[in-house]
Parts: sequence; structure tokens; C-alpha cells
Amino acid sequence: MSDRARASAVVIGVGNPLQGDDGLGIAAAAALREWWTFEPSLDVLDGGTWGIGLLPAIEGAERLLLIDAIDVGAPPGTPVTLEKAELPRLLSLNVSPHQLGLRETLALAELRGRFPEEAVALGIQPGRLDWGEDLSPAVRAGFTELLERVVARLEAWGYRAERNSGARPCTS
Repeated sequence: MSDRARASAVVIGVGNPLQGDDGLGIAAAAALREWWTFEPSLDVLDGGTWGIGLLPAIEGAERLLLIDAIDVGAPPGTPVTLEKAELPRLLSLNVSPHQLGLRETLALAELRGRFPEEAVALGIQPGRLDWGEDLSPAVRAGFTELLERVVARLEAWGYRAERNSGARPCTS
């Protein structure tokens, strides 16, 4: 690890905003930064399709919360939670189009003994992963609930989350 102190927690929204529902994680990270204020020991990042480029942020955290469109074969719009033991570090399951890079990154952090002590992926079953920037109606309908699930998990981990005045639910 670098000389930088370990961040207490990192929230990373991942995905490709040009592929419909796969942009969910990025949209959620942006909404979290806009509508909530978190304590300085928590970082909210747009991880896009960085894959291995996320390794320093992942290894530098004690807690990791990933936000993504997670395809588990459920009906579109279904909330999905993958706890640390379920994260597809070494599995052949493709959770999303950018999954290979993320899966390899999680596996490398684990192999190096620097995987966060606590980790979870929160998301929604996608309905549409084709070209386009809009979230499908099913995913859009669950967006606000996803943000609330993220904030609830962070609060359960002991992080304060304060809703910014004038903030309203996002449905983008």
C-alpha cells in the first residue's frame, strides 16, 4: 500500500453509462455525491469501467461498497445484494459487461492480502444493457430505493449521512 493512510470506506459506482442499465452504478454515485454529505473518512467514486485501475482505492479501504447493475437472472428492477463471500472474485459468472476487469481486480486485492475487511455489492437486476444512456423504467423505479439501501448500509457501518437540503429523489 502507498504512504497514503487507509481510507475508512469507499463507495464505488461501476458500469458503462452508454449501455442503458449498466450505467446504474455511475448514476447512483453521482446522486449520492449530490444529495448527501458524508464524513471525510468515506469516499464516493465514479469507477466507470476502470477495472484494474480501481485497485488502489479498493486496497486502500477497510470497507468497500460497490454499486452496479447486477444480473442474477431475476426480473428487471429486483434489488440485488451480494455480501463479501458472494462477490464474484474468482467465479465465471459475468455480472455485467465490465465485470471481467472488476472481478480480476477484486481477486488481485484478495491475493495480495489487501481486500477490505467488509465488502458488499448493492444493485438492481438490469432490464436493458444495449446502447443508450437512459435507465430502463424498471431500474429507474428502484433507483431511490437503491440509494436508501446504500445509505442504510453505510449508517450500519457507522458512517453519518446527512441529506442535503433541497435534495429530492433521483430518477435518472
